[in-house]
Amino acid sequence: MEFEVFIRTHGEELLRLSYTYVKNKEMAEDIVQDVLLKAYEQREHFRGNASYRTYLYRMTINRSYDYLRSWSYKNTILTNKIQQIFQGTKSAEQQVLEQNENRLLGNAVLELPIKYREIIILYYYKELKIDEIAHLLSISDNTVKTRLRRGREKLRDQLKGGEWHDEFSNETSN
Repeated sequence: MEFEVFIRTHGEELLRLSYTYVKNKEMAEDIVQDVLLKAYEQREHFRGNASYRTYLYRMTINRSYDYLRSWSYKNTILTNKIQQIFQGTKSAEQQVLEQNENRLLGNAVLELPIKYREIIILYYYKELKIDEIAHLLSISDNTVKTRLRRGREKLRDQLKGGEWHDEFSNETSN
């Protein structure tokens, strides 16, 4: 029962994070299952050097990287798309238009090289601050800022002046 609460508390967020790395729903589920089981079994050994959320993110990112380096990944064709997560109470037409825009943006983010993709996802989707991302990825704040800027530039180039152009070109780093 306690493990089920643990899974409900952390599972969905970690699944979305892992999916952004591996782009495969089934593999993301396997990764998160491994991470949650390991974290639950070792919860008494958590040192508290960072927040528990950051600890789980780090474990998920590391496990996702392990998969990306694995032989099975190199032989897998990635075809799944990012699923629409949040839906408001908008008209059907507005929802379809918004889903299309989100799908375009999501696909553009997934096309970025991993070093830019992870920064964009952690900053915009997970709403982490620059220093939190730097700590999580064990890189400097300036590296995070540079990758964020370059990732925005690549997105702007991919989306070619669309509705998202201004959002990514005028954003300032924190």
